[in-house]
Amino acid sequence: MTDVRHEVRDQVAHVTLNRPESLNALTPAMRDRVVELLAQASADPAVRAVVLTGSGRGFCAGADLRAGPGTGERIAGDVARVLRLGAQRLIAAVLDCEKPVLAAVNGTAAGLGAHLAFACDLVLAAESARFIEVFVRRGLVPDGGGAYLLPRLIGPRRAKELMFFGDAVPAAEAERLGLVNRVVPDAELEKTSHTWAGRLASGPTRSLALTKHLVNASLDGDRAAAFAAESWAQEINMTTEDAREGLTAFAERREPEFRGR
Repeated sequence: MTDVRHEVRDQVAHVTLNRPESLNALTPAMRDRVVELLAQASADPAVRAVVLTGSGRGFCAGADLRAGPGTGERIAGDVARVLRLGAQRLIAAVLDCEKPVLAAVNGTAAGLGAHLAFACDLVLAAESARFIEVFVRRGLVPDGGGAYLLPRLIGPRRAKELMFFGDAVPAAEAERLGLVNRVVPDAELEKTSHTWAGRLASGPTRSLALTKHLVNASLDGDRAAAFAAESWAQEINMTTEDAREGLTAFAERREPEFRGR
């Protein structure tokens, strides 16, 4: 579909939201397509990293409310079901993707669009980027995993401040808070994202997947569970070709050549 562009180059899947006239507000079809592409990236050994960005002057303005259901009669459970199968499924697809996902935020990231960026493993932001917890402005409760993601990134007090007031957070402030990894000039965003994605794609892919799982799971469990998960992750990883290559390269005093296997 033209609303979501997809291309695999140099073992990197590039997923671009492509409705610039609406700041890439997500329709249900776009959301489902991104979920599908992330699942494909997880399963495809030829893909070793994912870059998620938007076209035009915005990353993603959130869910396209005009594309959703009307204001007719609702039955109890309808809203929860729509969220579970929609916004929450999208965020889970990013968190569960077995390849590292890099967000290149090129402008406004609001509501679900902000949460889509925050769910990514690494976030690069252009200097013009800004992040907005827009839900309070609409009289809504944050969804799309916002109340799960934000406290884990910046702590509960800061999360409440952003969610209670709905103020726009400029890129520099987002970096200071820990919402993004790096802020770069607008003209350098694409180049920097390609460089980072290339480094990820040349890394030990299964090791990165297991590391991602350990870090994400550690935020929800206790030390005993984290140590147990670490043990089995290391056990699994030691069966991979990349682990053997890494150890061999160390012994031979050379740079490893990881193949993602």
